[in-house]
Amino acid sequence: MSAALAKPKTVTSDVALSGAAATLDITGALYLADADVLVVADLHFEKGSSFAERGQMLPPYDTHATLAALADAVARFAPRTVVALGDSFHDVRGPERLDRADRDAISRLQAGREWIWVTGNHDHTLPGHIGGTVTAEIEVAGLTLRHEPLVDGGPELAGHLHPVGKVAMRGRSVRRRCFVTDGTRCLLPAFGAYAGGLNVCDAVFKPLFPNAFTAHLIGDGRLFAIARGMLCRD
Repeated sequence: MSAALAKPKTVTSDVALSGAAATLDITGALYLADADVLVVADLHFEKGSSFAERGQMLPPYDTHATLAALADAVARFAPRTVVALGDSFHDVRGPERLDRADRDAISRLQAGREWIWVTGNHDHTLPGHIGGTVTAEIEVAGLTLRHEPLVDGGPELAGHLHPVGKVAMRGRSVRRRCFVTDGTRCLLPAFGAYAGGLNVCDAVFKPLFPNAFTAHLIGDGRLFAIARGMLCRD
């Protein structure tokens, strides 16, 4: 990605969301410092094993990789609370398919902090043995944290849409996971290793961001802030 597109960021980038200070992390996590809350979206644990049950064999390492990235974000911010914004598991049977190592990894991440699972369309119910608290949405720092964004939802953090941004220049294009925000609402990128993405120029984003927005693309070792007008369709 050319430096002419935008000033390159470090592994984090600070933004304001309806008066709340937020830090965007290169892993795809978002940190609310005043509340000491780390937020991630669309972990999609056990997507590989879900596909395998239907005969589509994928390398069964997606949960391990996702947990490693999540551990990196937790270590960087050492939050008091972690909120997972829904679709943490690819299906409601995902928690039962976790291997022992991944169960233990989740328990270690939960130890000593509050852990909140927001339900999503893939995991509308979660078993008690997974630990933490399960809820449909939660209010933090004047923001509603939910899985699916609502057009009239007010200031919010959400996931569900798996936003990606695409930039083309000099015959080359780059397509990356991204945060997308207008200063009031922020949609987080899908955190899961096997999670796909939807281009932020797709029509589904228009009602959520009827005016300008900025996409913070996750590059190789950096975050890049790209204005709406510099993004292109797939």
